[in-house]
This record gives sequence, structure tokens and C-alpha cells, in this order.
Amino acid sequence: MYALVDCNNFYASCERVFNPNLQGKPVAILSNNDGCVISMSDEAKAIELPFGAPIFKWDGFCKANNIQVLSSNYPLYGDMSSRVMGILHQFTPDVEVYSIDEAFLQFKGFDNYDFNDYGNQIRKRILKWTGIPTCVGIAPTKALSKVANKIARKFPNETRGVYVINSEESRIKALKWIKIDAVWGIGYRLAKRLKAKGCKTAYDFTQLSDDWVRKTFSITEWKLKKDLEGNAKILLDEPKNKRAIATTRSFDYTYDDINYIKERVSTFATSCAEKLRKQESYCHMIIVTLSSDRYKKDLEQHRASKHISLPYPTDSSLTISTEAVKAVNAAFKAGIKYKRAGVIVAGIVPRDNYQLDMFESENPKHKPLMSAIDRINKKYHADKIKLGNQDLERTWKMRQERLSPRYTTNINDIIKVKC
Repeated sequence: MYALVDCNNFYASCERVFNPNLQGKPVAILSNNDGCVISMSDEAKAIELPFGAPIFKWDGFCKANNIQVLSSNYPLYGDMSSRVMGILHQFTPDVEVYSIDEAFLQFKGFDNYDFNDYGNQIRKRILKWTGIPTCVGIAPTKALSKVANKIARKFPNETRGVYVINSEESRIKALKWIKIDAVWGIGYRLAKRLKAKGCKTAYDFTQLSDDWVRKTFSITEWKLKKDLEGNAKILLDEPKNKRAIATTRSFDYTYDDINYIKERVSTFATSCAEKLRKQESYCHMIIVTLSSDRYKKDLEQHRASKHISLPYPTDSSLTISTEAVKAVNAAFKAGIKYKRAGVIVAGIVPRDNYQLDMFESENPKHKPLMSAIDRINKKYHADKIKLGNQDLERTWKMRQERLSPRYTTNINDIIKVKC
């Protein structure tokens, strides 16, 4: 059996744990740079504040409806997510962290367990230890556990946050209930093609022939169909190294200062290099992207992407940052106000298995230097050591005018209790 554990309105729930005054009130969380709504409480949803609403257009609506609008507090959300995932590992060793607020669990050897009771134990422990409400869907496959979780979330009074698909009758009933475009793994375009075939629900999808699905779509859709039929084909993902690593960010404002953009790109490049070293890999290629603000139609638009092929594989922040900054010089266009930049490292190979070059290689001093920097930064849980062309005060520059305290990750923001 598989379970999907999903945190309810995770960002809003994290804020409520440390600010009980938000309980029962509509809450909305904004994206990077306080751009648009990316999460909200059930109360805000009931008022029909749309997901993705740009706050500059909906600020008046939020004030009129007493919606508490907050900036994204990623250090807090990341720490609370780690706590939730740590608790889940106490119930089974087979856990796939699917996103910041949900995870798949696989139960091997749990043949005689009451899964409804076990799901309630999971919910109660997470709520008691973290204050985060969750819903749990349990079923014979991952796709069906997603369906079960949606039912648990949709009908909290009837299910008490836990729903188990453990019979053919309950499977068919659940598949007939869920719409085809609400099925995990079926996007807008695929749903449109399936609807043209007469598939309105997940059950209709399972009634299509295997041969037709394989010929018309791909192995992925066939596996999803078999999963919905109760035949597990989508297994837990095992942690593996990434084939490409990207660090892309929107700026707090638009900038036409090339020196500012170089500093940001250097910081992004350093982040990619740190991730490479963490997974013990090297890269052969660097891609730097710049783009203007596409929403400001009155301004001249420009998007550019520059590829750099390295003569030797590297994980050095010095090398990757230097090459990325050179790419900015080539991509930058004077007079353009840029809103976003990114660095992508690709052509990734294992550190202990790569092609050597007889004539070119990296400075041998880089490796011990990078190891020392990583060790010091890890010890102090912060980027204490940076490159000379980076901003020494901040790693990410974002507009966060409605930011709550970092209750669990900053000693100065810990709640003080007066007795």
C-alpha cells in the first residue's frame, strides 16, 4: 500500500503555527518579490481570491475583505517541511519527498495493519509535534493514493482527513468521482485530448484499451492508467543526481545596471557550484539567461541566453562564476531594464568518472579551497564566505515588505514567552 500525506494550505498553516491570531482568518501568501498570490487559507479561497492574482491589482480587494497578506517566508517553510518529513520517516523507511508539503509513503510488510487508524496516527503526530494539519490518502498505488488524498481533503467531516481505497468497490467509486483534468499526471492538453475521446472521469480513462493508450500517448500515460487500475507501475523515486542544476530568480525591481546584474549572476553561479559539490559532480557547460519584465509592455523587451562550453569539467565556484559573469557581458543590452536572470549548469558528470584533458586542467588549488569554504559555511549554517564580487550582506535580494519573523531559523526571531 501507498500513502500520500499532504499538508493543508502549507504556507498559511506555517504562519498560523507561530501566529495564532491568524487562525480562522483569510490568509494569502505572496510569491517572490511580493508579486502574486501563490497560497491561501480555506477562508481566503471561500472569498474567491484567485490563485496567481497580482497583488497590485487585488490589494484593495484583500483590504476590503480583511485578508491577511504575507510575503513568502521560505526559511520558515523549509524548516517546517523538514520537521514534517522527519516525522513521516518514523512510520516507514520508504518515503519519497514529492514537494515541500507532500510526500509518498510505501508500506512494505504492513499486511495486517488497519490503515485508517495508521493514517490517523500520522495526522495526529504531525499536528501535535508541528501544528501543521494534514490529509492522508492510502491506496494500493501512488496514483490511487493521490485520488484518496483528494477525497480526504474534499470531505474532511466525513473522512476526518484520512481516506483509504482498499477494495475494488471503493476504487471504482473514487475514479468515477474525480474529473479527468484533476487526475495526478494529466495536464491541460492531455485532458483535452482525453475529453475528445469521451473521457470525463478517471474511470473513463481506465476503460480505454491498453493498446490504444500506448499507441496514442506514451509509456508514461500507460503506467498511469495501470496505476489507476490498481496495478502499481509508478514506483517510489529513489534519490539521484540531477542532470542539470539551475538557479534562476526575479529581481526585486527592474535594473539596467550591468554591475548589479553581474553580482546577481555571480551569486546564482556560486549556488549552482555548491549544489554540484553537494552531489559530487562536475559540469561541462554553463548557460546564463537574462530577461526583461514582460508585463511592462511599454518598455523595450529583451531576452538573451548564452552558452559556455568549458575546456574541462569543474565544480569550482571561482571558475563557474567567472565564466558566468563573462556571459553577462555578451548577453547584456544597454538601455534594457532586466527583471530576471538565471544560471544553469549542464553536461554533469560524476566527480570520480570523467574524461581528462592532456593539455588543460583546473588550478589544483581550487579543490581544497572549495572544500574549506563548504566546511566553514556548513559549520555556521550561513554563507559566511563569499566571492569578492558578491554582495556580502544578502544571498537573495527580494522585495518582502510583508515578511513574518523566521521563528525557527533565526535566533533573533525566536518567540519570547513571558511567565
